Amino acid sequence: MGLAAVLHKTALFSSLSQAELQLLAAKTIGKTFRAGEVLFHEGEHCKGFHIVVRGQVRMFKASACGREQALGINVAGESVGEIPVFDDGPYAASGIAIVETEVAFISRKDFREYCLAHPEVALKLLAFVGGRLRRMIGIIEELSFTTTRQRLVSLLVRLAQSDGRKTARGIEVLLPGNNQELANQLGTVREVVSRHLMRLQAEGLLEVDARQVAIKDVRGLAALLKAA
Repeated sequence: MGLAAVLHKTALFSSLSQAELQLLAAKTIGKTFRAGEVLFHEGEHCKGFHIVVRGQVRMFKASACGREQALGINVAGESVGEIPVFDDGPYAASGIAIVETEVAFISRKDFREYCLAHPEVALKLLAFVGGRLRRMIGIIEELSFTTTRQRLVSLLVRLAQSDGRKTARGIEVLLPGNNQELANQLGTVREVVSRHLMRLQAEGLLEVDARQVAIKDVRGLAALLKAA
C-alpha cells in the first residue's frame, strides 16, 4: 500500500484531497520496528511523530526506580508522539512496539509547515489530543481514587463485557499480557496483581490459568465495585 493510501486510512487525514495526500506522503517515511523495539524514549528530543500502519504501540511512563505506568495501546490508524511536535518539548512518554509494527513517520519541521498550509489538519489533531487528554485524566482519577483490587476487578468486568466467551467454566477472557504487564497497566507491582487474582479465585469468582481467566460469576464480580 502506498503512503498516500496509508494516510487516507487514518482519521486525521481522511478528509484531505488526493493531491493534498500526495504532498504529505512525499514528506512521509515508512519505518518498521521489531517487537520490543522502542520508537522513542520519554525525555528524548522530538524529531517528529508516527502513525501506526500495522501492529501495536504501547505508550508508558517510567519512574526512576524502573516501575512503569501504561498509558494506552495505539493501533493502526492512530498517531503517537504528536504533542511535542507543536510545543517544542521532549517526548512526554515512551513508545514501544508490542509486535512487529510498521509506521509512517513525519518530521516535526515538515508537519508544522504542512499544518500552516492546511489548518484543518491542525484542528483535527487538537481533537485527537483532547480525547487523549481525557483518557489520561481518567487514568489519574482511577489511580488516585481506587484500590488495586478495584482496578483489577473493573478491568476483568470490562474484558468480560467486550471480549468474553461463554464456556462451561464461565465467561473466559484473555488478560492483556502477563502479570508484570498487567501490573504496569494497573499502576502496581506484579506480586500484588498475583495476590489479588488468587484471592478472587479463592472467593470462587474466577479460575486463573496463566493469562486465561474464567469468570464464574460476572455479576458477583461487578457487585464488588458497587460495594466499594
